[in-house]
Amino acid sequence: MTEKILHGKRKGMLALILIILGLACGLALFVYGAVLETAGSPYFGYALASGAVIVGLGWIPLLGLKVLKPQEALVLTLFGKYIGTLKGNGFYFVNPFCVAVNPAAETKLNQSGDVSTASVTSALAGTAKTAPVVNRKISLKIMTLNNNRQKINDCLGNPVEIGIAVTWKIVDTAKAVFNVDNYKEYLSLQCDSALRNIVRIYPYDVAPDVDTTGDGIADDGSLRGSSELVAKRIRDEIQARVDEAGIEIIEARITYLAYATEIAAVMLQRQQASAIIDARKMIVDGAVGMVEMALSRLEEGGMVSLDDERKAAMVSNLLVVLCGNHDAQPIVNSGSLY
Repeated sequence: MTEKILHGKRKGMLALILIILGLACGLALFVYGAVLETAGSPYFGYALASGAVIVGLGWIPLLGLKVLKPQEALVLTLFGKYIGTLKGNGFYFVNPFCVAVNPAAETKLNQSGDVSTASVTSALAGTAKTAPVVNRKISLKIMTLNNNRQKINDCLGNPVEIGIAVTWKIVDTAKAVFNVDNYKEYLSLQCDSALRNIVRIYPYDVAPDVDTTGDGIADDGSLRGSSELVAKRIRDEIQARVDEAGIEIIEARITYLAYATEIAAVMLQRQQASAIIDARKMIVDGAVGMVEMALSRLEEGGMVSLDDERKAAMVSNLLVVLCGNHDAQPIVNSGSLY
């Protein structure tokens, strides 16, 4: 289905004036027929009939008047056949028998304010009844789909919870209306599917021997550390799926990322243990360097001559002092060193 834009239809004001003039002529004929009847003219019936027909059917062309605001479109069909799309703000006049089509008019996505409904109150049997009025216009604005959080297993099998926000807009109204049943539900479903396909490729955090690019070489890609790259791949995946629906995906962003609740505590302990190990390693490396420097300075200055046994004892004492969690308690040796 190819979109066809209807040009030269912005004649709503002229059509409205002509319709009003036609109704006025019909009322005038009706009044003229009444005058002829009073005067006893045999032609009063023709005038009355003509005026009644004009007044009775003159409201039909009013159905062809369409008003569009900026960034709105109207897909029109005539007896089931697609005849074109009105785009751009203005006052239009089309065939009054045309019907606007928007299968997703009553569907509202999260954070997508593209559906406006009103209420009409009618008195039936003395009670008030409220009925929604559905807007069949299609919004061409940039809209946001805030997808619900999903629980997905990453490439290591760990369950993670992730949510994305997708900004999108309609670029082909004919495809959006006729190629899919409901383009909003279709978009939401494809976002869920694309998100699962991409997340299962990455680990939550950097892991060894994991290939996230598909080139056969292990890399450092992860959901937490490569969020920009992951979001871009999600966006491209969704775009490839919604091209047939006439939708353009502008951007996809990760809005929430965390381990699932059943393993969150364990993974937190794991991260804490990893941080403690890294800190201890740094402390030991620094302590060894300080001990080496101390021994080297003592030997260079000739202050103290230590044999291997005393060096080992000194090294042990210095490492205990430098690597300990608490402040060292000094002990003064008043005796001989040997």
